[in-house]
Amino acid sequence: MRYIDAFNHFNPKGYFDALLESPAGQKDIGKRVRGIPALYDLDLRRKVVEQFPDYTQVLSLGLPMIDRLWGPDKTPDMAKLANDGLAEVVAGNPKHFAGYSAVVPMNNPAAAAKEAERALKNGANAIQLGTSVNGGPIDGKEYWPLYEVIEKSGRPILLHPARAREMPDYVGEEKSKYEICSVLGWPYETGVTLSRFIFSKIMDTYPNLKVVSHHLGGVIPYLEGRVSHSFDQMGARTSDEDYEGLRKSLKKRPFDYFKDFYADTAIEGVRAPMVCGIEFFGADHVLFASDCPFDKEKGPGYIRSTIAVLESLELTTDAREKICFRNAQAMFGIK
Repeated sequence: MRYIDAFNHFNPKGYFDALLESPAGQKDIGKRVRGIPALYDLDLRRKVVEQFPDYTQVLSLGLPMIDRLWGPDKTPDMAKLANDGLAEVVAGNPKHFAGYSAVVPMNNPAAAAKEAERALKNGANAIQLGTSVNGGPIDGKEYWPLYEVIEKSGRPILLHPARAREMPDYVGEEKSKYEICSVLGWPYETGVTLSRFIFSKIMDTYPNLKVVSHHLGGVIPYLEGRVSHSFDQMGARTSDEDYEGLRKSLKKRPFDYFKDFYADTAIEGVRAPMVCGIEFFGADHVLFASDCPFDKEKGPGYIRSTIAVLESLELTTDAREKICFRNAQAMFGIK
């Protein structure tokens, strides 16, 4: 079986050096990324890929998103540095890397739209966005020109959770504790962002916009009952907003929008959630992905375990091929 890994992470050298020099890069973030060599060492990364036959990667930057590292005056240049670096890595290693997703300076919305247009014309296969802009929402009207650019390109958004410690879990606390912000907060925030794309009417305005939600849609597949029945009654619990009128003004039932999103298989190589997610989204809307190199082995672990889980599932040949490589071929424009 061929595998195209739709969502994994790599930082090209020029960008990686800039990350380490940033204020955040000199603290906890720098400590973490330095400890995962396959995130920035190209020779090592190629060796990871070569462990698996007929396997290639579509590269994306690792976190944090650039708006958390630099201000709006600097992020446009950093996005260009990252995107050009990824393009160079892919061009020089076509047997290992099938493409890349570009980042954009979301704390500078006008520049974000321009950089998306530039990167996509330069061959980017997708645009990677975080679920927040340094904690703020991404559904504001200032970002709609960006979504128009992406929709016109025919390429997808790769949506990565971005919740950080600065978003506490309880009122009265300054930070999220016990790394709950990522372990539990990331799947939740993915669901939040997908919901905001629906109820802000981004999806009505740009109906051909494709959104691939990392980690198999976050909480959405596992909360199918609440997503369907509770959003069908939206407005019943709220008196200070006309949510019933908003719901009725949508072009589709809220639940149907969630089913139209896409998702990837990067769920740490476990079986039960994989079954749930594939059943929810359907084989036409699921893409193989590993989240390499964030496993305990710092490279091949999630690739191996995700392939093993997929091989354990009773799928038709057609469904298996769609998930493993054909959906990626179509969405990313890969031959």
